[in-house]
Amino acid sequence: MTDTCSSSFSRRALLRAFSATAITAAPTYSMAAGFLRGGGDIRRLKMYNGRTGEKLDMIYWIDGQYLGDAIREVNHFMRDWRNGQVKQIDTRTLDIMTASHNLLHADEPYTLISGYRSPQTNAMLRSNSSGVARNSLHLQGMAADLQLRSRSVNQIAQAAAACRAGGVGRYSGSNFVHMDCGNVRSWGR
Repeated sequence: MTDTCSSSFSRRALLRAFSATAITAAPTYSMAAGFLRGGGDIRRLKMYNGRTGEKLDMIYWIDGQYLGDAIREVNHFMRDWRNGQVKQIDTRTLDIMTASHNLLHADEPYTLISGYRSPQTNAMLRSNSSGVARNSLHLQGMAADLQLRSRSVNQIAQAAAACRAGGVGRYSGSNFVHMDCGNVRSWGR
């Protein structure tokens, strides 16, 4: 959990819900798509933002329901850190991130490289790199660039691709994987 608790649910209530729910073992790669459709009673995101120093360990979905306050906190965490702009992050992207993390059997949090990008930030990044799309799904809150110290780019990308739920980009030179909830596709090495 983050340091602050929302008024609509308490840390104690979440802990009760968490302890009352049976957590099954992480699915195999072949079961990833099923996991995204509801093969889990709890969905949890663990991330670290090296740019802001913030940490997030958040249950955002319980028994088929997204938790509004938790989603708002995730939206804030994944904001454009350069200008503070916040956008609603597509929950399908959160689900892909969570399923991929579970498939990797990783304990460490993701390091968030990029979540939402404002048009100004995207334009600035495009002017410095040919690898930034003009109509990036980051602009719509539908993408995240992530890394894990304990897993390779190829391992993370393989887990994300196993979900068959969106785009997966391998950026081995920069040591991160792009995940989005757009069309199923892959690129990079």
